Amino acid sequence: MNKVLAISGYKPFELGVFQNDHPSVLFIKAAIKKELIPMIEEGLEWVLISGQLGVELWAAEVVFELQLEFTDLKLAVITPFLDQEASWKDNNKEWYQSILAQADFIDSVTKKGYEKPWQFRIKNQFFIEKSNALLLLYDQEKEGSPKYLYEMASHYQSHHPYPIRLITFYDLQLIVEEEELKRSDF
Repeated sequence: MNKVLAISGYKPFELGVFQNDHPSVLFIKAAIKKELIPMIEEGLEWVLISGQLGVELWAAEVVFELQLEFTDLKLAVITPFLDQEASWKDNNKEWYQSILAQADFIDSVTKKGYEKPWQFRIKNQFFIEKSNALLLLYDQEKEGSPKYLYEMASHYQSHHPYPIRLITFYDLQLIVEEEELKRSDF
């Protein structure tokens, strides 16, 4: 049984999304929700994110929505380093702070500010070792930041039971079609 699920994926700019009200965000959140509900019903207790802009913060919003129905579900935000939002635009800082304000647990893997890329590798390793499974919005056809977590998780999976569930662009296309069918009252 998977009690702790790490969620990650693309950053907004990697998806061409520059506003949180972009239509794509609704489909991404619907895809995450579709994956999470059966896991929660099977005993998922914690969702783990690093607080990265994009998929991770959208996943946090999905968790908050699901907590209304599944009150035992919790969100942990464990950043790779302190003050990761320091150089972000004000609207992104506000969004991030609103997520942190609702999270059940907040910490940082390295207890210092950003120094070098190794902090992201340490964070990825931490996420894999502290979770029972990974949900990743990642399509191997489209390179991007999730590639590093995916490769590390795949390597880990070759030596340990560690389910990796990918949400691909094909999966998102199916969600778009499902949502369009719902809207057209079929």
